[in-house]
Amino acid sequence: MAYTALYRKYRPNTFSGVVGQDHIIKTMKNQIATKKVSHAYLLCGTRGTGKTSVAKIFARAINCLSPTQEGEPCNTCILCQGILEGRSVNVIEMDAASNNKVDDIREIREEVKYPPTEGEFKVYIIDEVHMLTNSAFNSLLKTLEEPPDHVIFILATTDPQKVPATILSRCQRFDFRRITTNTIGETLAQYLKEEDEIVENEVLHYIAQLGDGSMRDSLSILDQCLAVYTKEIITLEKVLELMGAVDQRVLFEMTKALGHKNGQKSMEIIEEIMISGRDMKQFVGEYLLHLRNFLMISALPDTTGILDLSEENREEFQKMKAYLSSEEALFFIEEFSKLQGDLKYASNQRILIEVELLRLCSSWSRQDNTALVARLASMERKIAEGIEVKIQGQEFSGIPKKDEVRAKPKKKPKALEEDKVKLKEQWHLLRNEVSDPVLKSKLKQVEMAFKEDDIVYLVCEYDALVDMTDKYKEELQKIMERDIEKSIELQIISKNQYEKWYEETYGNGNQGEQDEEFASLLGAYFPEAEFEE
Repeated sequence: MAYTALYRKYRPNTFSGVVGQDHIIKTMKNQIATKKVSHAYLLCGTRGTGKTSVAKIFARAINCLSPTQEGEPCNTCILCQGILEGRSVNVIEMDAASNNKVDDIREIREEVKYPPTEGEFKVYIIDEVHMLTNSAFNSLLKTLEEPPDHVIFILATTDPQKVPATILSRCQRFDFRRITTNTIGETLAQYLKEEDEIVENEVLHYIAQLGDGSMRDSLSILDQCLAVYTKEIITLEKVLELMGAVDQRVLFEMTKALGHKNGQKSMEIIEEIMISGRDMKQFVGEYLLHLRNFLMISALPDTTGILDLSEENREEFQKMKAYLSSEEALFFIEEFSKLQGDLKYASNQRILIEVELLRLCSSWSRQDNTALVARLASMERKIAEGIEVKIQGQEFSGIPKKDEVRAKPKKKPKALEEDKVKLKEQWHLLRNEVSDPVLKSKLKQVEMAFKEDDIVYLVCEYDALVDMTDKYKEELQKIMERDIEKSIELQIISKNQYEKWYEETYGNGNQGEQDEEFASLLGAYFPEAEFEE
């Protein structure tokens, strides 16, 4: 007999078998017992929380020939067996991800006219309903509002925000909660007893955490572990190795290295992670969660109901306060969040991570408010501990000496119109001086433009490029100011924003003619300047 995956084998067949959704189960059972069943339901929630399972159980319960007093299906009658085996013509399941056209909905509209061949209700279960097109939603509206008495619609979705309000208002909505880690761990332990498998409790807890509130994801991870380590006792180290994850010990060591600004130790930890075959992107994600947990423990008096941590880890987080402040943790979270986004475009993720760690372990290079607050908190913590604080290689003293006071840098004059013309002519060369190789390739889709003010605008082809370019705005501005030896004000906007301003200012006339007029006007003021045709 073919092997059945655990998430399929242990799919609940009764309402009592559904885990972590008591508020929904109670309502549905009451409706069935009192025969106050609605004509349309919308089941919302993240993956693996039981939406499809509840829909199938509900379909059996309302058609069952001998339901229990609590509203449960018997699962033994002819109708229940037919639905369980997938051969009932009264329960129609449709995947809207692959059947999302208006013709698919029109077919349903024609079918609902006919009464069920057996049982009381004909049930339509439409999974991932948010994938339907607008035309399909419009076609479903009237049928959903006034279906025949023998028809019930059950819509399931992981993204209810994409479902039109006209559909939402015609359904009873049930929001499925993420299943807690403890509940998932206890359920996995029960399944393992039936499978006659031995797994350590801390392993079940970790697998439940990896599931992120999804019973199906947790069962899939457990299934994978049982397949790899057949007839072996599954330990936490084995699961970490299989999933490419990093254990808590490494995360605490990395935090200690950053807290003490120990670049050597942080590089050794990265080397250890690479040798052990762990995934670098997953490491950054887990380290962000690690910093978040520390921030919660530092800021809140009691995190028992918020953080799912063992007593050993809670003690380690308390010890972290000796070498890391909450302000520094907040700064690290901001930096690693940016790094996580940059890793999506990196061909060599290790280099980006190592550069970021070395920067965080060196003297503070950023001068924005978050970095300065973190730096000040670090200095206060060290001074309170009696540690000698040095700034740029000098011992810290409260008041600078007279010979240490630096003269203010000479302020550059503002750029004139001829300087802006020069910048536009040199833009194809200046953009190659950007340090980031990914952005350098993308800047070919960025043009320089001007309005009727003193600002220099970089116009990006699409919105995502605006965000990417804006991260290097300060570097781009320095490159331009160095080229013309004047100060400028730089702003990053999208092409749509610029075209909207152009249309509001000059109307819908021929832009080419207006560009010629603009060039002619500049030529009158600057006869020596050359303009591209």
